[in-house]
Amino acid sequence: MGNSEKKHPLIEVWNSYPGMTKEDREILNKPPIERIIGEMFAIGKFYYYALNLTNSTLSHHHENILKLHGLKKYPENLKEVIDLTHPDDIGFVMKAEQIVIEKMLEIGLSHQLYLKSSYCFRMKTANGNYELFHHQAIPTMEDENGHLIQSINIHTNIHHITKENPYTVLVSGIGPRNDFHQVKLDNCLPAHPLPEGLTKRETEILSHIAKGYSGAEIAQLLIVSEHTIRTHRKNILRKTNSRNSKELLKKAFEWGLI
Repeated sequence: MGNSEKKHPLIEVWNSYPGMTKEDREILNKPPIERIIGEMFAIGKFYYYALNLTNSTLSHHHENILKLHGLKKYPENLKEVIDLTHPDDIGFVMKAEQIVIEKMLEIGLSHQLYLKSSYCFRMKTANGNYELFHHQAIPTMEDENGHLIQSINIHTNIHHITKENPYTVLVSGIGPRNDFHQVKLDNCLPAHPLPEGLTKRETEILSHIAKGYSGAEIAQLLIVSEHTIRTHRKNILRKTNSRNSKELLKKAFEWGLI
């Protein structure tokens, strides 16, 4: 069976998305890796690859994919990556992708190139163990009819930060968009509930802090003063009972904020 014909459980989910073309196409254009890296964060060892959404083939792999998973060659099809996923997490991944599709349809297909999805699941590593990875997907190319044909997937090993999966899907805006949609799966208990006292603004700032942005960078993004950000940061640390940014990062993952 050829690479473009390898079946995986996400195909059925993706086929329900009207913005997805079913035609098998080879994409030769180099994806805008530099822009993607600017929109992502990776607190730990990570890798990325370009995914051809029309036939599930992979290209432009980051070399870390070999080291982290103990692979001898670059995977050519998404099925090879999914096969590294813990069997108990496959169902969650399928539901997560369905949630992403529903949210993108709700927001509008005209904005799909400025939306990033993220969630966590366990993957097999080079040492033979399953460890928690943070998955980010950013659409990078659509055809003349507005159908998605390519995305960049980024996987970061966060096992050293937390081993608890919040079973939460996040769809957030990038570039000109500031969307923030968090969905917890009803049939999966989150590791920790989000503190009730956090305001919407504090939750937004918390997600930026956790991604490693400085106070000056957050102030510029939100068009407020650095003093305002410092005040919010103190309040966030107090309300979340966090001693420092490292502890706050762990909790942000467990709350599904990034």
